[in-house]
Amino acid sequence: MAKSLTSRLGSFRRSFGHLVVALLLTLFVYALLWLLRWFFFRQSPLSGLLGFLFLFTLSYLTVSGIAWVRRNLLWSLRNQIAAAYVVIAIVPLLLLLAMAGLGAYLLYWQLGSYLLYTDMQARVQRISAVAGGLASSFAIESTATGRPASTLPVPNQSQGFLEAAKADLPGLKIEVGSGQSLLALAGPEGATDFKGIVLSDGVLALRAVAVRPTSTGKVVVSASAPVTSQLLETLSPELGPVHFMVIRPVSGGSVPGEVVTLNGQRVTLEQRIIAEHRSEPPPANLFDKRVSGITTLDVVDLENQTGKGRAQLNASFVTRPSLLNRRLFGPLGDLGSAALTLLLGVGVVFLVLEFAALATGVVLTRAITTSVDSLYLATQHAQSGDLSFRVRVQRRDQLGALGESFNSMMRSVGTLIEEQRQRHRLENELSIAREVQTQLFPHELPSVPGVELAAICRPARMVSGDYYDFIRIGPTRLAIALADISGKGISAALLMASLQAALHSELLREGHFSPGEETLPPNTSEIVAHLNRHLYLSTSDERYATLFFAVYDTETRQLSYTNAGHLPPFYIVGDRIQKLETDDTVIGLFNEVQFGQASVEVEPGGLLVIYSDGLIEPENVSGDAFGADRLAGAVMRCRESSPQVIADAMLSAAEKWSGSSEQADDMTVIVARLSRPLQETRARDVSATPRAREAQRLTTKQ
Repeated sequence: MAKSLTSRLGSFRRSFGHLVVALLLTLFVYALLWLLRWFFFRQSPLSGLLGFLFLFTLSYLTVSGIAWVRRNLLWSLRNQIAAAYVVIAIVPLLLLLAMAGLGAYLLYWQLGSYLLYTDMQARVQRISAVAGGLASSFAIESTATGRPASTLPVPNQSQGFLEAAKADLPGLKIEVGSGQSLLALAGPEGATDFKGIVLSDGVLALRAVAVRPTSTGKVVVSASAPVTSQLLETLSPELGPVHFMVIRPVSGGSVPGEVVTLNGQRVTLEQRIIAEHRSEPPPANLFDKRVSGITTLDVVDLENQTGKGRAQLNASFVTRPSLLNRRLFGPLGDLGSAALTLLLGVGVVFLVLEFAALATGVVLTRAITTSVDSLYLATQHAQSGDLSFRVRVQRRDQLGALGESFNSMMRSVGTLIEEQRQRHRLENELSIAREVQTQLFPHELPSVPGVELAAICRPARMVSGDYYDFIRIGPTRLAIALADISGKGISAALLMASLQAALHSELLREGHFSPGEETLPPNTSEIVAHLNRHLYLSTSDERYATLFFAVYDTETRQLSYTNAGHLPPFYIVGDRIQKLETDDTVIGLFNEVQFGQASVEVEPGGLLVIYSDGLIEPENVSGDAFGADRLAGAVMRCRESSPQVIADAMLSAAEKWSGSSEQADDMTVIVARLSRPLQETRARDVSATPRAREAQRLTTKQ
């Protein structure tokens, strides 16, 4: 297990290399800068840039980590299903539990805050009742005796009431004739009562003022009880330790008192009150966690009545859910415990159902992964060449049907492999045929004074049905032939070989293979007629060929030719294009056919371009054929270049038009510059010197 984990971590490191190290270094620098800013200074000139790099690094590492997990950990189907269980079942369950825990915590926080708030409001109401009751008693005594209330002692009927109030309000103090300033804060003019929590001279106290009319005027009674630890001890026991803190926002420079930062705001601590004898209650059970809460109580700040800089009273507490439940369900009596028991019972049922669903999922997953492992093992046997291995089908379900399909596929694969062997045997034979056919094409282009040649044959299949040839006839004559055999493949290649042998035999029979002797110029029409009779007698009725056969004499600069149904070649001089046609039929279809001969006098720079129909038939995405006109345009754009460049340009233009290198037919092209211009001949003669060749080499290198 440890070795596997180490190998996976090593794979992770090798997958990302130095980039991950740089990104992790960025994270470290950002964390260090953040700590320095937190403890030593607030601003940093690099924090913005490093913040951006930090977010970029986290995003990149997250995406890369997910990709690495998918590539390495989730390759196994069992791991994928386990991950699916985690995402579909466990993660939502954890989220629900977290949401329930957070909701319960907020509920108990709110309940504790409510108890604290209502207890303090009860103390305010109690001190208000004390002030009102005493004011009424003083008013009655003053009216009965006719004496001012300030000169009267506390009435006897209020003594017991006052003593009982001191138990809930430690430090209770009664004053007669004071507190009129607080009445102005109670509301509209003429208000007779005031009650609340008041901060005056840095002291927090519960204050109440009551005004009652008398026969001699009115009586004002003020009651106050300081908020001390003794007062906090009297609050609800379910709240645990209680802590009051009076704070005031600070703006500007230094101020007297303790300055702290609370939620990003600087405040001064006016007063801190802690219940000294209230300890944190112990947990009643494992789930009885600590609940801390804080709430804000209303306070009247006599030192600052405006909103800015006004004091605030924060009250915090620590309690346990069990204590709050006792307070919450206490009014229900026995029904409260029954409701709690019912809730726990439902939770246990849900837990049992969850485990049952998990066990069912594990069983189904094991069945699925076992079948998949069997299929994977079978593929490993097949990869090693063992096609006799069969999957053991144990279940009658879709995976079982998949295993049976795999077994059937293995039987079919064995049959296909045998057929593949036979196909390879045929391909080997085709390769041999291609090598033999290659020997039939000219190995080297003949060297004829004043003539530049180039030829390309690109078969659509292993062997070609096109045939081209150059045959030297005497010291000044060159025969050029290009034929397109009907059909493709082996049959066309055999007919091409027969045509090549017949052409060479015909020229040999007429005595034209004498490069060193003067002979009569061959008649192209007679030679084509003999080839037509040969093909007619040696092939079936549907086999034929198109042929362009020409003889060029460098001395007379005459090009004699016969076009037997072939696409008319281009004869180009300058900007003029002449198509070479003789209106003759194809060879091999009819027995006794007369063919014509035509000739053209080659001008200086004359260019002869012969091609097969494979160059004009390619279609574009719209279904339009390339055509002879576009092919001629491709030739005209580079007509001043060498024949090899022109031939390559023609093939490239046809492929670019079709948008694909896949051929539907054989492509063959012959380009011959039959007579160079005089200035070009001189330039070539000059370039033949050693100094000229060296200068040309340096220019090309630059």
